[in-house]
Amino acid sequence: MHQVDKVLYTGKTHTTGGRDGLSRSDDGRLDIMLSSPGSAGLGTNPEQLFAAGWSACFIGALGKAAAKMKVALPSDLSVDAEVDLGMAGDAYLLQARLGIHLPGLASDVARALVDAAHQTCPYSKLTRGNINVALQLLA
Repeated sequence: MHQVDKVLYTGKTHTTGGRDGLSRSDDGRLDIMLSSPGSAGLGTNPEQLFAAGWSACFIGALGKAAAKMKVALPSDLSVDAEVDLGMAGDAYLLQARLGIHLPGLASDVARALVDAAHQTCPYSKLTRGNINVALQLLA
């Protein structure tokens, strides 16, 4: 395991009520209601929040990879993240899929970018070896 040498940012939240509660960041920029997946609640859930964070981070990692490879990323690139909450026996587990849209890039270049981004994205590192993850290049 690698140790952090320099902290670049710390996200801080205060959450009450668990999956059916509230969460607010210390700077007030995030202030959300939470609800259980599939419920009629008005809030979001941890799986959606994780999917949003990972997809945004992955796009940043694609940018770093593209700069290193001297490739221009398409302006309409996107990442669709799906995070499943499931069970294996009595244990709760997550699994995920990232669908990466890199329109206009040759498939070998797009694949190289995705592979490089998956190696450097902190969320990808967090999940590697811990949950099943599928990466798919989408047309």
